[in-house]
Amino acid sequence: MIALQAYYDGNAVQLLEEIHAQKNQKLIVTILDEFIDETLTKEVEKTARGILGKYANLELQKLEKSAWEKAVVTRYGNA
Repeated sequence: MIALQAYYDGNAVQLLEEIHAQKNQKLIVTILDEFIDETLTKEVEKTARGILGKYANLELQKLEKSAWEKAVVTRYGNA
């Protein structure tokens, strides 16, 4: 089960995070007694992480740990 942060803007539910669900997958919606400051939702979208998050490639992130090592071996060989 995955929990995502979202808010209701008066017309529709707006997600604050990317959803990783499949078509026709069941969801449980829980309405909290807490309210979100509308100015904070606009600030989230302005951060680099928020703006560029939609371009993230999880498969490439797994390769980042060894990227520097591979680049050095490619350029200078295995000494």
